[in-house]
Amino acid sequence: MLPRIVVKIGSSSLTSLEGGLNREAISYFAAELSALYRAGYQPLLVTSGAVAAGFREIGYPERPKLLHEKQAAAAVGQALLMQTYREALAVHGILSAQVLLTRSDFHNVKRTGNASMAVEELLKHNVLPIINENDTVSIDELKFGDNDTLSALVANLLKASHLIILTDMDGLYTEDPRINPAATRINQVDEITDAIYSIAGGAGSSVGTGGMRSKLDAAKIGAFGGVPVFIGKMNQPGEILSILQGTGKGTYFSTQSASLPRKKQWLGFLSTPIGSLVVDAGAEEALIRGGRSLLPVGVRKAKGHFHAGDVVEVFNGDGEILGRGIVNYDAEQLQDILGLSSVDVVKKINSVHRLEVIHRDEWISLKS
Repeated sequence: MLPRIVVKIGSSSLTSLEGGLNREAISYFAAELSALYRAGYQPLLVTSGAVAAGFREIGYPERPKLLHEKQAAAAVGQALLMQTYREALAVHGILSAQVLLTRSDFHNVKRTGNASMAVEELLKHNVLPIINENDTVSIDELKFGDNDTLSALVANLLKASHLIILTDMDGLYTEDPRINPAATRINQVDEITDAIYSIAGGAGSSVGTGGMRSKLDAAKIGAFGGVPVFIGKMNQPGEILSILQGTGKGTYFSTQSASLPRKKQWLGFLSTPIGSLVVDAGAEEALIRGGRSLLPVGVRKAKGHFHAGDVVEVFNGDGEILGRGIVNYDAEQLQDILGLSSVDVVKKINSVHRLEVIHRDEWISLKS
């Protein structure tokens, strides 16, 4: 199998500041994707830009903020976006296909499998999948963001060798270089810590929805999936190959661990927590560094109306999130056994299906 490269291009790289497609930019990216083919890679494209491409066409003076307006703009813009890509790629003899996904497609294992098989079939026939969020039907509460998360999930799902996230900034800086010219670029990040997040800043440009923070989220997902990530920019011929050679204009995020099973990726990044637990220091140690399950004795508080089998978030006493897991007790039942030893739990509950509040196999740590 040829090495797979997922390339994500944001709205700011495809459109003007006022909105509308930048056809020269799309022609440039098409040429770079063709270079990947010639170099023996198998590219996949995750693109933003539907709303940005469509809102001027539909008559809005600026990027819309209301959901139904964004959906209407996306319906117009997605057709324009695909037409422009298809024409630009055809110059290089590349056939492309549109793949529209929503976050709920990744919630369901069967739907995820169906999407994966469709993309695999396209790749088998040397068709370039152009993947975008289906903005016309997506709702704000379930959106990926500026497709950064979507690109990471696609990279993990299809076992890509690299994820390249292109934006209008040449990587992560110690401070915002637009405000402080003395800021320096961070060329390599081996671990995405709270300190790294603290310098990520806020939202992106007026035509996009993402900023560096959402890209760090994507890099973290990529790391959990065993996919190294590059975040930066390119605007000269041949630069996409330079990125793969380690000399790109941006920041490289390494992965230090093997790919997580798909179930744990779902648990960490796609599941919807129903409630939360607060645990003591001993339980935190057992979960984060001991690789052990969470027992009732270590749970101090339980919040929410969850049932056995639901996903809950777990916090320490300082309010830091430790991870997520599938709980084995209903909320009311758990309230009765908080802090009890295993012996006392068995005495209090006549029939205990599983003693653990969260089994280690149903847990993912989100703390570095």
